[in-house]
Amino acid sequence: MSMLVILVLFAIFTSVMPCGPGRGIGGPRRLRKLTPLVFKQHVPNVSENTINASGLQEGKITRNHEKFKDFSPNYNEDIIFKDDEGTGADRVMTQRCKEKLDTLAISVMNQWPGVRLRVIEGWDEDDAHGFESLHYEGRAVDVTTSDRDRSKNGMLARLAVEAGFDWVYYESRAHVHCSVKSDSSQAAHQTGCFTGDSTAKLVTGETRLLSELRIGDQVLSMDADGQLKYSEVYMFLDRDAKQKREFIRIETEDGSAITATPSHLIYTWQSSDNSVTTVSSVADFQFAERIQIDDFVLTNVNGTLEPRRVKKITVELHRGVYAPLTYDGTIVVNSIAASCYALVEKHSIAHISFVPMRTLHRIEELLGVANGINANLPRGIHWYARALTTLKDTVLPSKWFYHS
Repeated sequence: MSMLVILVLFAIFTSVMPCGPGRGIGGPRRLRKLTPLVFKQHVPNVSENTINASGLQEGKITRNHEKFKDFSPNYNEDIIFKDDEGTGADRVMTQRCKEKLDTLAISVMNQWPGVRLRVIEGWDEDDAHGFESLHYEGRAVDVTTSDRDRSKNGMLARLAVEAGFDWVYYESRAHVHCSVKSDSSQAAHQTGCFTGDSTAKLVTGETRLLSELRIGDQVLSMDADGQLKYSEVYMFLDRDAKQKREFIRIETEDGSAITATPSHLIYTWQSSDNSVTTVSSVADFQFAERIQIDDFVLTNVNGTLEPRRVKKITVELHRGVYAPLTYDGTIVVNSIAASCYALVEKHSIAHISFVPMRTLHRIEELLGVANGINANLPRGIHWYARALTTLKDTVLPSKWFYHS
C-alpha cells in the first residue's frame, strides 16, 4: 500500500511540474576552434588543491590502504603506459581519473590519426613527488603523445581540459599534468549534508548532535515566512557515519559557523544598499559553495533570525554525513538557518518534490507502522532522494541544478 501511494502521488506531482529544454535540444552543436594552452598555463586559473580545481588532499594511498581497493586499473589499449617501475603503478587510478583519461585518449586519436595518448606518470608509490602531490592518491597523471612530439603538448593540454579533467597544467615542455577531484569530493557535490558534530536545537531546549538525531525529534527550523518554529524530522536524505566528504565551513562575524557540502542550500540575506537595517532586503537560499565573504547568512539571535556578515570561508574534510529532513524542509544548524535540501537551486521545488514522502509518513503514523523506525535507519542516500536525482534532467530545467 505504501509503495502504491508513493507512485500515485509522484505521478501527479511530475505531471504538473514545469519542463525545460533537455540536453541536445536546439540542433547539433557548432564546432568551435580549440586553442592550445601556452607553456606554464593551467586551467582553471587557481591552485590545484582548491575547491574550484581538484580539491583538497585526502592523504597518501598505499597498496595496504583501505582505499586501494577502490582504484580502477586502466587497461585501455588506446593508451600507452610507460611503467618505468615495472609494477603497473601508472595504470592505477581513481574511477574519475580513469574516465577522463579514456575520454582524452579518444580525443587524441581524433586530433592526430595514428597517434595515441601516452601516460608517463600515474599513481606514485615510490615517493617520487612532493608531499602535496595528487599522484599519491591516484588522482593525477602526466601525459604526452605516443610520438613524443613536444609541439603537440599545448593542444594536448587543451584536449585534457575538454575531456573534463578538473585541473590541467602545461607543466613541462615534455608533458602535461592533469588531475581530478577525489571520488569523495564528487559525492559531496552530488548530495547535500552536514557534519555529524553539527548541532540542532530541540523543542525541549537541549542541543543535539546531528549524528544523534532521530526521526520524530522536533528541531528548530523556519517556516515559509522566515519565522522560527519547531518541525519534526521525518526522514534522513543521507546518513552515513563512514563517508568522508569535502565540506564548506562558513563563519560569521559573531562567531557562528555552519559546515555543509558545497551543493547544500543555506539561507542568505541581501540588501539593496548593503545596510543590515534596511527594509528593502531579500532573503533566499544559496548553494554553500557560492556564498562569499561579506555575504550575509541568517542566524538565530534570541529567537529571531538576523543577518550576520560572513567573515571567513574554508574547505574542510570530515568523516560522517547527515542530512535530516523536516516537515518544513528547513533546519537551523549551529544557529544558522539552512534548507534541508541540496542540488536544486529552488528550495520550493525541492520541498514540493517530497510531498509523497511527507504524505506517506503521515499515513504510516495513522496506521501505527512508524513506531520503531529509528531501530533500522538506512545508511547512505535515501532511495527516494536517489530516484529524484535520476529524473532531474528530464523534469526540470538544468539551470536550476547545482553544477560544480
